[in-house]
Amino acid sequence: MARCEATTPLGAVRGVDAGGQLRFTGIPYAQPPVGGLRFAPPEPVRPWSGVLDATGPAVVPVQGPSRLVAAVGDFSAPQSEDCLHVSVTTPAADDARRPVLVWLHGGGYSSGGGAIDWYDGRTLAAEGDVVVVGVNYRLGPLGFLRVDGVGNGDAGLLDMIEALRWVRDNIEAFGGDPGNVTVFGQSAGAHSTLFMLTMPDARRLFHRAILQSPPGGVAPLTSAQAERNAALLHAALGYQSMPTATIRQQLRDEPAERLLAAAKQVAGQTAVFGGVAPPFLPVVDGLETPDLLISAAADGAVEGGVPLIIGTTNDEAWSMIYGLPAAGATHDQVQELIGGAGSTLRDRPWWTQRAAPTAVDVLADVMTDRAFTAPAHAFAGDVAAREGDVWAYRLDWAPVGSPLGACHCIELPLVFGTADAWSKSPMTAGADPAQQEALAALIRRYWLSFARTGEPTGELSWPRYGERRSTMLFDTRSGAVGDPAGVDL
Repeated sequence: MARCEATTPLGAVRGVDAGGQLRFTGIPYAQPPVGGLRFAPPEPVRPWSGVLDATGPAVVPVQGPSRLVAAVGDFSAPQSEDCLHVSVTTPAADDARRPVLVWLHGGGYSSGGGAIDWYDGRTLAAEGDVVVVGVNYRLGPLGFLRVDGVGNGDAGLLDMIEALRWVRDNIEAFGGDPGNVTVFGQSAGAHSTLFMLTMPDARRLFHRAILQSPPGGVAPLTSAQAERNAALLHAALGYQSMPTATIRQQLRDEPAERLLAAAKQVAGQTAVFGGVAPPFLPVVDGLETPDLLISAAADGAVEGGVPLIIGTTNDEAWSMIYGLPAAGATHDQVQELIGGAGSTLRDRPWWTQRAAPTAVDVLADVMTDRAFTAPAHAFAGDVAAREGDVWAYRLDWAPVGSPLGACHCIELPLVFGTADAWSKSPMTAGADPAQQEALAALIRRYWLSFARTGEPTGELSWPRYGERRSTMLFDTRSGAVGDPAGVDL
């Protein structure tokens, strides 16, 4: 492949021409978070001399296996603690000032990466004449451990904000417009965007946001909760009898593999039936409930004048149940989860709306509604009530006969146009290629028009969210409807 170069304020960068789109992988946006910088807030990257080689395979943050591998599949990429990199895909490193889309990946704050093949930005860049930036951020305890004198539990979130500062200061060198930046994220990446909307200094770094399947039913950890999880991590690492100063140093010196193994143990100890929250996620005091987070994010979006798209998939939770012990849920377990004095599981809409439901069907619907659907509608409703601009969607498409339905993550190959990279994913098994690509092209047109103008336009009218709860349903036959859930969640 032919080589190309861009000259940033920090130094020159060498990339490759990959099928007509220029790709620059592994550009540092912060100093390596190693040694004394492990767990610390990111430090801005220093200028370099010569030409930085950004042609090789991009690394991902150190991580364990994804919790969703049985449903979503897996990827292979080199891992490193020296991971605070962005990867840029652009039609040309010129002065055209194209719209910029900054991708914040999902993975439960514990897995994923900004530049893996699943998130190849070439299709978006080519179809929309836009610049696509993929961001790595620290994961698991390395990104979200709260220990006095070590870390505040928000390093991974601060990484994302530092990456957005890098975009502001450097993206013109890649043909991008720092005055037209759209953050688009999925799952943890969308959840993080909710946090950033509450932070004036962060939300000034972007101008629009697309939130794909944010788990808005998950509140941030309080300092007290995060410290309890840290104590469990210390126990898993055998630190119980160590002095505080020794623990602090040991955490900085501990091999990453041992930290990850201990974090997996903590995840098992803190797991709740029907819950989706990981043990390590952003720590924010003052937003102790999902309602507080949603309200504060809506306030921030309207105050900051940030137009929004927010949506979910119809069967989010099947990715979190498939192939796992929860798939054997009993009626009694699900009844206890949903509560409701004086009513039984068979009286509730999750049961009555299905033709022949099982307990696990209802579990999946309850988890989907509580963690994803209801909070997304609440957020959209709060923004609309404050006279902000927000559009809602629901993705219903799934391969015919798939046991996973329209599960969490299923929109990702559609948004990025990377069906080949997802070809071994169980959730897309049996998909009709023509049907899949037709829907993918439709979705991308809306995402790209929104990034360019702040309004999703296309061949189908997509009204703003308001009192009718208008929602675009994406399926083999797409269109906007009012209140697709049909019930109060």
